[in-house]
Amino acid sequence: MNVKALARRTLDSPARTPLLAAGNWLLFQNGLRRILFSVVESRLLAALRPDRSPAKTTSRIEQERALVARAILATVDRLIGRRQLSPRLMRRILELWGRAWCTSGKGSFKSRSFLSLNGCEPPWFLVLSPGSACDLRCPGCYADSPDGEPIHLPWPILDRVIAEAKTLWGTPLFVFSGGEPLLYRSEGRGVLDVVQSHPDCLFLMFTNGTCIDESVARRLERLGNLTPAISVEGLEATTDQRRGKGRFARTLETMSLLRRAGVPFGISVTVTAHNVEEIFSDPFLDFFFFEQGAFYGFLFHYMPIGRGASLNWMPTPAQRVKIWRRSWEAIENKRIFLFDFWNHGPMVGGCLSAGRDGGYLYIDWNGRVMPCVFAPYAVARLEEVYARGETLEDVWKAPFFQAIRDWQRRYGYRGDPVPTQEGNWLRPCPIRDHYPLFREWLNLYRPEPENEAALEAWESDSYLEGMTAYGRELKQISDTLWDEIYVQKKPGM
Repeated sequence: MNVKALARRTLDSPARTPLLAAGNWLLFQNGLRRILFSVVESRLLAALRPDRSPAKTTSRIEQERALVARAILATVDRLIGRRQLSPRLMRRILELWGRAWCTSGKGSFKSRSFLSLNGCEPPWFLVLSPGSACDLRCPGCYADSPDGEPIHLPWPILDRVIAEAKTLWGTPLFVFSGGEPLLYRSEGRGVLDVVQSHPDCLFLMFTNGTCIDESVARRLERLGNLTPAISVEGLEATTDQRRGKGRFARTLETMSLLRRAGVPFGISVTVTAHNVEEIFSDPFLDFFFFEQGAFYGFLFHYMPIGRGASLNWMPTPAQRVKIWRRSWEAIENKRIFLFDFWNHGPMVGGCLSAGRDGGYLYIDWNGRVMPCVFAPYAVARLEEVYARGETLEDVWKAPFFQAIRDWQRRYGYRGDPVPTQEGNWLRPCPIRDHYPLFREWLNLYRPEPENEAALEAWESDSYLEGMTAYGRELKQISDTLWDEIYVQKKPGM
């Protein structure tokens, strides 16, 4: 019996409750926790030793995973030591993340059933933007929440999507984006009511933080299955410049409330050509991870879609390589948990979009289903899908999505991230890094643009030229790095 099978059997047995209680108790005993963590860390560090023989040298991807695991251990130790994590909430996290890990890969009956029918495993999570309402008007927002009366997914559809994904695919994780998720209302209910209705699931919420007050923070601690990722653009001047005067100070108030409640939170940063230096500076990283106590940081490279889209805001190809180096330096040296959804593509085998196994689909406030948050072209509307008596699985089979998944396989993904010269996962994104191909798919499959900005990008010759030039330059800069560091396993950052 492998480790996953043993863990799954344990979590389904009567022994679950005392074992989880014992594990949680151990985590909050500082001396015992540090002994345990030091043993685990020593094993992780063994994979990074430079004196290993070539036959025993681990791959670059294995090394990256070891560095991230080490950073997570250090973060948990740091935050528990500061009494920043609620013991009750930590017990829920242990159980839910344990179950999520057990259902990854071929670890569940639903995953194996899907594999036997479709030749691959199901998506592992969904991203949902349940409502368009937002109290900010940030320049360059990818979502471009429309003016006027807010649009929202009706409660029955939102609840059904989550229940259906669990039933069909065993989906353990759901991500809320927006608009501002906490402004969602339908039939008198909000996103935290969704979270409460599905206590067996994990939730991540990208939020500007303005709607989190003391009562919301306390409710998040009681629920125990949602973590908020709070958007920042840099330090005070940079954040207020994009988000509005006083927003940085309000963000710090929100973080203080979450710390007092014992709720783990992170930060979400839009990386642009203009803030790269700041967000990788010691003052920025030390402030949010060590002073404010962020558990994680998600890095999203600005994508020229949505409100006032501009190719000039994108980090340049040269900056992307710099971001790659700086992010791994920070993870290794500061032991903080950062994840860059482009540069860390090698760890997950490239692009996660279009319902790839281990990947996701995106659903907006109109119920439109798209391959990715940053690829605003839909294959279906859920109200129409359900009216026809169909399900998410029928949407997953859409030819547009299938074309993207076929490309992911041709680009080197075979289930486990094994670097090859078939593809370069440092440029994993079909819309940003391979735009001429993406434009071909749009012209062939004719998905519905999410908004006018998406249609304009599709029809624009200058957009095609600019994105093509970007991808070409990135290829020239990153292909050698990919081949030497990942494929040939030469040492170096």
